[in-house]
Amino acid sequence: MIGLLRAGLLGFVLLTVIYLLVSVYARSTRREALEKEWDTDPANEGRLPDERAVFIEGGMEAWRHSFRRKLILLVYIVPLVVAAVTVYLVNYN
Repeated sequence: MIGLLRAGLLGFVLLTVIYLLVSVYARSTRREALEKEWDTDPANEGRLPDERAVFIEGGMEAWRHSFRRKLILLVYIVPLVVAAVTVYLVNYN
């Protein structure tokens, strides 16, 4: 029983590390896309750097509330479902 709890805790810690890495990567790619969008738009020529920062922060705020960000939580859900299905199939078939 202690071994199962220890393995569960280790799994949770590993999934948390993976979640953090994926979250940081997704955030950085979204910020990069917003920066490229600002830089390639000819309407933004000659505008202040403060306006660029406001544009990027507004885009990041929209990303924080998006469905894509919530999909990163599948890092926790998918392994749990796979483990539960494996336990079911091994024990009850």
